[in-house]
Amino acid sequence: MAKTGTLTRDSPWAADAATPSEADPVTGPVLRHVHAVMGTMVSFDVRLGDANPAAAHLALARACARLDRADAVFSTWKPNSPMSLLRRNAMAPDEAPAEVAKVLELCDLARELSGGWFDPWRMPGGIDPTGLVKGWAADRALDELRASGVRAAIVSAGGDLATFGGPEPGSPWRIGVRDPRAIDKIACILESPGAVATSGCYERGSHVIDPRTGRAETRCESATVTGPELWLADALATGLLVAGEAGLALIEAVQGYEACVISETGSITMTGSLPITR
Repeated sequence: MAKTGTLTRDSPWAADAATPSEADPVTGPVLRHVHAVMGTMVSFDVRLGDANPAAAHLALARACARLDRADAVFSTWKPNSPMSLLRRNAMAPDEAPAEVAKVLELCDLARELSGGWFDPWRMPGGIDPTGLVKGWAADRALDELRASGVRAAIVSAGGDLATFGGPEPGSPWRIGVRDPRAIDKIACILESPGAVATSGCYERGSHVIDPRTGRAETRCESATVTGPELWLADALATGLLVAGEAGLALIEAVQGYEACVISETGSITMTGSLPITR
């Protein structure tokens, strides 16, 4: 799973469990929660608006259950997960849970849109949809919150963000992208159109596999993709980290998605309509 580097400037993550709804003088009731799953921490910031607090808490529980389900099905670390069984040919594809076929269909689309730079079928050890699943699961968790009637929410899955609404009425979520050379600094700030995903060599070095060579190698220090849905932004950011600046044209051709890469020297190259504010 690629190391991410997006931070929200509007929401301090502040809880290990669901907190009671806080009263913010500007935004109204706020519900925050941190859930450990998929080898990372998934943080929630929910702005209730006029929604019933009990309904928001129930939606949060359902959102966490969605994440747990995705981990149980798609983990490549759990030896008896359906994905692990498929990887070692201990389960036939038609025996796998229905969501496996759906995720692999999305992987195939992401492979096509990325020009092959994202390719779960060419990973060591067998098929590995990890670079897409985290974003897909976060999207589904966000759907639970949206359906509950809350005014706005942000789901941060290891730093990749699925959002709707904003911290204040009429104001979008503003997302800081960490500088890969100095992770206590922010390289740029983006307005989220629904999803922001960043892949980079922040702490673990070059560990993302180039599907064309089978080796861990990247052509930039950080790659960020924005768009309507996190599953695709997540996959495209993983592929863009490997492709580097040359992959920006592929992202720009995908309707609704924009991107930027940060080089080893710290220079930022971006597509023409990236929603950057600094």
